[in-house]
Amino acid sequence: MKHVISALVENKPGVLAHVAGMFAARAFNIDSLVVGRTEDPDLSRMTIVVIGDDKVLEQVRKQLAKIVSVVKVQ
Repeated sequence: MKHVISALVENKPGVLAHVAGMFAARAFNIDSLVVGRTEDPDLSRMTIVVIGDDKVLEQVRKQLAKIVSVVKVQ
């Protein structure tokens, strides 16, 4: 099952690598990932499509929220 997660992150070098590394380390599958600007130049929005059941979705959200550069996960 596909799930869409939106994360507001700090707009600085290495954040995308950190997020992608978290997915890789836990063997979560990213179906697609888009990063774009927000009205605040210090923040970016990541829209991530994840494949997995509801348990995987909850784990992804929890792990993303633990990353310091992630401001908000929806």
